[in-house]
Amino acid sequence: MSVSSDGERVVVDIGEQSCVLSRAEAAALQDALGTAITTKREFLRTAGEHRPDGSYVVSRRSSESSGNTKVFATFGALHRLFDRLPEEFTADDVGRTGITGSRRHMVVRHLGEHPEFDCDIASRNPLTAVKAEGLDPSKGDTVDADAD
Repeated sequence: MSVSSDGERVVVDIGEQSCVLSRAEAAALQDALGTAITTKREFLRTAGEHRPDGSYVVSRRSSESSGNTKVFATFGALHRLFDRLPEEFTADDVGRTGITGSRRHMVVRHLGEHPEFDCDIASRNPLTAVKAEGLDPSKGDTVDADAD
């Protein structure tokens, strides 16, 4: 990818394609990209935020306290955590990775709520999530849709 400007126009080259923008269009694109890259997405009980530095923050929805957050170096780091967890996992399993306190439960809930992770909350007490490939409908396995 390359970007060039002649003072009036901005040319963005991506692979074999070029896009010529006015300065106003380029500024609008810059704002839209910034918002898309750093946006905070809220779910039922948790939220996820992609920060400009590349980190990913899991937090309790509508909470401003740092005690209600877990910062991952990247979104990929959260994916690697998910991949290492067993097919059925609890806050204790998440705690074995070094995440402590109520953050363990928050991360379990976030994994169950975020559409990127193929799992669902199966039980509230103890809070348990099941990866989709761990469910076997032929054995009567179902996910409790009302679990919080």
